[in-house]
Amino acid sequence: MKKIVLLLLIGQYVFAQNITLKGKVSTSDGQAAEFVNVVIKGLAKGTVADENGRYVFNDLKAGTYTVQASYVGLKAQNKQVVLKENESAVLDFELEVDANELMEVVVLANPSKYVTDYPSVSLRLKTPLLEVPQNIQVITKQVLQDQQIFDMLEGVTRNVSGASRVEHWDNYAQINMRGSQIAGFRNGMNVQSTWGPLAEDMSMVERIEFVKGPAGFMLANGEPSGFYNVVTKKPTGFTKGEVGLTVGSFGTYRSTLDFDGKLDKTGKVLYRLNLMGQQKGSHRDFEFNNRASVAPVLKFQFTPKTSLTTEYTYQFNQMSVIGSNYAFSNNGLGDLPVNFTTAEANMSPTNINDNSLFVTLAHTINANWKFTGQLAYMSYKQIGQSLWAGGFSANGDTLTRTASIWDVQGITKVGQFFVNGDMKTGVLNHRILAGVDMGNKDFFHDWNQGGAFGKLNVYDPVYNTVAAADYPKYDRSLSLRERGVLYGQKYSALYVQDEIRLLDEKLRVTLAGRYTTAENYDAYSGMGKASKFTPRVGLSYSLNKSTSLYGVIDEAFVPQAGASFDGKSFDPITGGNKEIGLKKEWLGGLWTSTVSAYAITKNNVLAADPEHQYFSIQVGQTQTKGLELDLRGQLLHGLDLTLNYAYTDGKVTKNTEAILVGQQIAGTSKHISNAWLSYKFSNTALTGLGASLGVQYLGGRSAWYGAYDNSLQTMPNYTRVDGAVSYQTGKFGVALNVNNILSSYLYSGAYYSWGGYYYWQAEALRNARLSINYKF
Repeated sequence: MKKIVLLLLIGQYVFAQNITLKGKVSTSDGQAAEFVNVVIKGLAKGTVADENGRYVFNDLKAGTYTVQASYVGLKAQNKQVVLKENESAVLDFELEVDANELMEVVVLANPSKYVTDYPSVSLRLKTPLLEVPQNIQVITKQVLQDQQIFDMLEGVTRNVSGASRVEHWDNYAQINMRGSQIAGFRNGMNVQSTWGPLAEDMSMVERIEFVKGPAGFMLANGEPSGFYNVVTKKPTGFTKGEVGLTVGSFGTYRSTLDFDGKLDKTGKVLYRLNLMGQQKGSHRDFEFNNRASVAPVLKFQFTPKTSLTTEYTYQFNQMSVIGSNYAFSNNGLGDLPVNFTTAEANMSPTNINDNSLFVTLAHTINANWKFTGQLAYMSYKQIGQSLWAGGFSANGDTLTRTASIWDVQGITKVGQFFVNGDMKTGVLNHRILAGVDMGNKDFFHDWNQGGAFGKLNVYDPVYNTVAAADYPKYDRSLSLRERGVLYGQKYSALYVQDEIRLLDEKLRVTLAGRYTTAENYDAYSGMGKASKFTPRVGLSYSLNKSTSLYGVIDEAFVPQAGASFDGKSFDPITGGNKEIGLKKEWLGGLWTSTVSAYAITKNNVLAADPEHQYFSIQVGQTQTKGLELDLRGQLLHGLDLTLNYAYTDGKVTKNTEAILVGQQIAGTSKHISNAWLSYKFSNTALTGLGASLGVQYLGGRSAWYGAYDNSLQTMPNYTRVDGAVSYQTGKFGVALNVNNILSSYLYSGAYYSWGGYYYWQAEALRNARLSINYKF
């Protein structure tokens, strides 16, 4: 009887949820007012006006409501509306401000400095982060600026629980989270391959979203641990700009330019142009990383419902020989100075040219449905060489240095088409996401030429003794396609997600599935093909308007290229994730918190082959269990905080080689904790002055990714303290950031079983950056 009454109540509710409220927000000079917050008072409902100033609320009940349009720094406007059964309503707002004045407020106010309510459009979700049955952490542009982060290779991970960098290559990012390396996405598309692409420079980045747990159903193939999604800057429709200049330790010089505006008076053609140039040295001699990037974006608003966005990015990177940042020792980790290098001043640099083109067509079908199609083409070319150690002399002091060619050419093509929207079937409301995802990645590698070039006493190194004629000579007479080893992958997939909203939208049930077919091919193992259906079930329940409880069970499927030493191709990674969590907004959404607990089982994991150099083995199975806490936002007026902690227990649970079972997963830390506290004075004589302090801590660290052959060689705990002072007056700002304030010796590495020695990378001791910026 109780079940029948409950069904009747649900049915009455669902049939009443058919009222739509929509409208347009404009300024007093008739221009669309983007970014304005529109809230229905008394309900946990809010949205932001889009680029056309339009907003919409669906599934409302009949009644009288007060709707507020507001923006930080502007006077809020309230209007009352009466909603009747089965009738849609229109409510427009006109703010008493012109478009230029609103733009000034947008530039200066920074209302969502560290917190955002919604994921980016590239994540496909129309649901607020508070209601999504998954842990998604967003790093805003303001956080990146406050911490003076130049690219993905720097301190991005300090802002997300459980994330850390491994193997510090200087051209692309490797990030571990929840027990494995996660994939890199850009604007919702999986762009990461074996090598490349070049890590995104932060000058063109709007935000970075860390999605935890499997999420291939909504984007692409991905690790069961999650992925990070870099969202690049797009045109806003406001004419504005910003210039930034930075100088710093180790001969760092950097400049950025950001232009944003309209190419015609009607606003149908918008543009965004970001430029960056950088020369940067290192705490190691003969080491440098010079970069330049050009990122133009054009948006064509054909009609109010249809737009086309084209985004081209060119990044150039000239860097010292790859591997110059490694230290080697026969005695143990960390027994050489932080400035040790095996490089020489007269070694040829590595040059990288990275081109990418993204095209997105978006069409609003009606008030409830939207279609999006996007294509991406990426070309990555690297010409250079890599340093390594050839072994030590009998006394353990003298190292034989080796160099090898390291040329890479990669082509990545991705296509995605999807629809999302709201609909009804009988007594149920649905929020649907459905689409097609396809990709093709080909990478040619040449590392098969090289040799020794000189010996070096690691405890008393003497440089500038190697003549140019003594270095290995490389034959590049053939193209990379002709001389390189090919690794490739093709995949295609269909996916559907249905979010069913019940009980006055307090309960949300998510059912999703993805069917993926993938082909891997390489020169050693030929081609392998696999297909798999991966389901997902999620549940989110709002305990009140600011608190939600969620749970999710899902699976992952990740094809793997390559083969073992005996020629057997690698099986795809399969994995399962079980997770529960609690999300809460505090002080009206000024700061948010997320607590989550999870268990991930991952099959067919790769690790370095302890018997055959340059090859991998499949470990078998790993299990990772953990607890994570993320807190970010404005605790008090002017006081912003990012705080997170993660406990990660990752172990090898199955393997053909019993010695590996029970060992900690390589590249993981049992405890990771980060804090970044920032305070800015206001309404005092110190108005405009700001100060920040940050701490990073990693405890229970295992050796680097893939180094299972020496898991007993643990690394010491890691503690780094950073800080900053800044001053903002009007549109002009200046900031001084000091990294590793305590000048601690910080490093990470592993034992190299094939050579019988240790290798690691050490971070710089205390160093600083001074930047100025002006907004116009």
